[in-house]
Amino acid sequence: MQFFGSSGIRGIVNRKITPDLALRVGKVVGSQYGKVIIGRDPRPSGQMLVSALTAGLTASGARVTDAGMLSTPSLAFASRNHDCGIMVTASHNPAPYNGIKLWNPDGSAFDTLQMETTERGISEDVELPDWRAVGRVSHYNDAVRDHIAHILDMVGREHSSRVVVDCANGAACDTTPYLLKEMGCNVITLNSNPDGFFPAHNPEPTEDNLGDLGRLVRSTGADLGIAHDGDGDRMVAFDRQGRYLGGDTLLTLFASRYSESVVVPVNASMVVEEVARKVIRTRVGDVFVAEGIKNSGAKFGGEPSGTWIFPQTSYAPDAVYAAALLVCMNEETDLVVSRDELPTYPRETGAVEVENGEHVMERLVCMYMDIYPHDKLELVDGIRVDLEDGWTLTRASGTEPKIRITAEARDENTLEMIMDEAKNMLEEAMR
Repeated sequence: MQFFGSSGIRGIVNRKITPDLALRVGKVVGSQYGKVIIGRDPRPSGQMLVSALTAGLTASGARVTDAGMLSTPSLAFASRNHDCGIMVTASHNPAPYNGIKLWNPDGSAFDTLQMETTERGISEDVELPDWRAVGRVSHYNDAVRDHIAHILDMVGREHSSRVVVDCANGAACDTTPYLLKEMGCNVITLNSNPDGFFPAHNPEPTEDNLGDLGRLVRSTGADLGIAHDGDGDRMVAFDRQGRYLGGDTLLTLFASRYSESVVVPVNASMVVEEVARKVIRTRVGDVFVAEGIKNSGAKFGGEPSGTWIFPQTSYAPDAVYAAALLVCMNEETDLVVSRDELPTYPRETGAVEVENGEHVMERLVCMYMDIYPHDKLELVDGIRVDLEDGWTLTRASGTEPKIRITAEARDENTLEMIMDEAKNMLEEAMR
């Protein structure tokens, strides 16, 4: 059974994500890393999984530091003083889900090789040490405080924005509102009491889930609205007019600030190329964006999903720092103006159910390579075709038996044309 996806191990509690699985992960990690820090988001199943992981870690001889309930970026930042960090979270997924994500001391998530090594160990018997070598558990309550202090050193305290913050009843409730207040902001909180049942709305920070935040920004005359997901590793925003700033819009705004070199996944908008001198594209997933940043030395990378990585804090998606930085950017240059100056292009997505997706994708690659010059093709994750006035991306879903097609173009006619071509190519490959 394959446990790891692009964001660690994730699934429905007591179905895929069980105490037995957490125990086995703990044994494997504890046998490889001697000093481990562990944290969780506020989901009801979090403490159960932390207990099972801790049992496995200490059984293997690891010294465990329990950081309690905190955001993923705070846990990743705290990992710098340990051999490994473990975050128990399902991020933006609903309450029935939970998961396990593993972190290196520099804040980067476990890379492909590390995940494969851990995956093999889960299915094997881990040899446990003598009882005298059983690990110990300590508690650390200052991880959030340390993370906030680090960000304050970078952004300062002399700010005066009025900001509405919707933490989705997630782990960032104890972080972002307090950080912004210490920055000097006038902070209005919304859904900022931790509750892992996520009673206010689904924890995924999409525009459909954040209607209350947009309305509150407008009604209070706020300068900015900030929204997080369940574990605080995603951030989207609303400008002072109550317009949603998500996905490619925020990605492009951040990329324009770090324009020398940025790292984005293959599904990011071509607008990024218009504001950055060098764009490096990777597979979809923050672990791959982080790898791209480390390999290239870029100062920023991000995804349209709302994950933003700034290596000056760590190689983890840090939505808390992103929120503080966005406040600074809005005070420097009105985001309403900045957004209006960005070009916008029509975009379309679609999906086709396919049972033998791997075979179909292999055929599709051969077909595209026979038609297009190789410098127009990006095969790092599916097939991205870069055309003069647009692009298409065809890739297999990592969670469903589907192949998804995404297209973007400079006008509607071109979009229709390139989308139709991508669909026709897929249909031919499926025959």
